[in-house]
Amino acid sequence: MADGRLESKNAVISGGAAGVGGAASKIFAREGAHVAIVDIQDEVGAALADEIRGQGGQAFFVKADVSSGDEVAAAMAEVNKRFNNRIDILFNHAGTVIVKSFLETTEQEWDWMMNVNVKSMFLMTRAVLPSMLGKGGGAIVNTSSISAVAGTPMEVLYCTSKGACHMFTRAIATEYRDQGIRCNAVCPGFIKTAHGLRELKELQALGVEVTEEDLCRLQGRICEPEEVANVALFLASSEASFVNGETVFVDNGMLVST
Repeated sequence: MADGRLESKNAVISGGAAGVGGAASKIFAREGAHVAIVDIQDEVGAALADEIRGQGGQAFFVKADVSSGDEVAAAMAEVNKRFNNRIDILFNHAGTVIVKSFLETTEQEWDWMMNVNVKSMFLMTRAVLPSMLGKGGGAIVNTSSISAVAGTPMEVLYCTSKGACHMFTRAIATEYRDQGIRCNAVCPGFIKTAHGLRELKELQALGVEVTEEDLCRLQGRICEPEEVANVALFLASSEASFVNGETVFVDNGMLVST
């Protein structure tokens, strides 16, 4: 592959097997990065790594539930071995959503949501920071959402978890800026992924106005996963060298027009 915006960079992508994470794995590799795909979906993740290598890129897959400290530790030991303890980029994309009336949600669902969407960022960021600090810098990108600042009916747990993502992003950026670490978040609206389409279907079933007509009114059209991944690419690249602690919305004006 020709030299790209991430040439010779080592990148770790959690939730990198499919959806926006899968698109990012392909795009980062296309732009010259050596990509470590860390995901719980082993067959899909391994197949994607094979596809990237077949197209001339560099990628490998490591299976892990990134909400588990033990699994993150084991996965990152393998990643550090493959990368010779040099990690330049972390894209914390792993996440999930629960669509349900708040009073019907359980304590177990709360814990699961916070583990997958928030604890995973903590675990993965803590795992990569020593490498980044050791080499004098790095870029962290987190996947947040418009739901961090705009409440959505039937998604109280999800909105809360993404609000935490916003503040995690800002706090990491503040603490580590002077040590060469940038941390930003990409914040999508509704996306055309299996995860995003399931969310829309479940919201519609509960009477939330997110039909195709509603989406046209809210954000013009549904977002393609590559459109989010390309913003993550920018934030991970040196082109965003003076962008730190920011939450970049990828929603085609949805937030500003409501």
